[in-house]
Amino acid sequence: MKITTPRLTQHVETVEGRTDGEPVLFVHGNVSSSAFWLDIMAALPAGLRPLAVDLRGFGGTDPAPVDASRGLRDFSDDLLELVDALGLSGVHLVGWSLGGGVVLQALRERPAAFRSVTLVAPISPYGFGGTEGPDGRLTHADGTGAGAGAANPDFVDRLRRGDLSDEAPTSPRSVFRASYVAAPVADEDRYVRSMLTTHVGEANYPGDAATSAAWPGVAPGKQGVLNAIAPTRVRLDDLHAIDPKPPILWIRGAADVIVSDTSLFDLAHLGALGVLPGSPGTPAQPMVAQTRAVLDRYGRYREVVLDSCGHSPHLERPADFVRLLAEHVREA
Repeated sequence: MKITTPRLTQHVETVEGRTDGEPVLFVHGNVSSSAFWLDIMAALPAGLRPLAVDLRGFGGTDPAPVDASRGLRDFSDDLLELVDALGLSGVHLVGWSLGGGVVLQALRERPAAFRSVTLVAPISPYGFGGTEGPDGRLTHADGTGAGAGAANPDFVDRLRRGDLSDEAPTSPRSVFRASYVAAPVADEDRYVRSMLTTHVGEANYPGDAATSAAWPGVAPGKQGVLNAIAPTRVRLDDLHAIDPKPPILWIRGAADVIVSDTSLFDLAHLGALGVLPGSPGTPAQPMVAQTRAVLDRYGRYREVVLDSCGHSPHLERPADFVRLLAEHVREA
């Protein structure tokens, strides 16, 4: 369905006949859409009302520009406006990857609106790239090492062209196989086509690139998704101060190569591996350790690590995922 909120029109997926019950609102990750949640939504037990939204610039939601100076707040404000427009209360929030950061931002802004939170391979509370240590120290004050300049230009071009092939490592299908999942999954075409709904441009994905004199030569720009998750824009390390504190379930795959303490998408780690030349020894961003440190302060959480699973536990281990989510929601 299409829901018009004060800032834009949002596309929301539902399950036919499931209009009552406790709302479970799913938020997808970067370069994807609500299509990644459809099987999980259909498998949820009775008594729950599943909904999945497309973030701005993805799927069927308006490609409104992303003001990176606001960090994740364009996305979280849209989400909160959707909750209001649908008259939802006691919402169970589920956020994957980028969506995990959006969910935490929304929780920070309005904790009383949510009954539980489930994080699925979430980005670090300190954003993506450009930080060191579990406390998220900036490597450089301007966020060097993060932002739209870190995106592979051929991958971006293939997204723009709607490339469905696997002819190159940078094609969306190849990236899905190598990075989104640790092993083949059913309905791959659905997920690749979902990736191709990403609105490509300086105002959306990846954003406008900026340069830096320091290695690796890129810094956050002013617009777009990757700049919005730069460490100079995202700081969610004060979650322990919110009230109330709904319980958090954190699910991640042990073989995740995107959100990891040794992420293959982190320029600092690629420098350490010698993939990017000239590294001065900048350490990799410990994304998992950063999330754990923030949640340790929060207190009310549970971490579940799935073996032989990559960045997409809901696709790779759907039965386990539904069981874990249903238990969490029931106990909240």
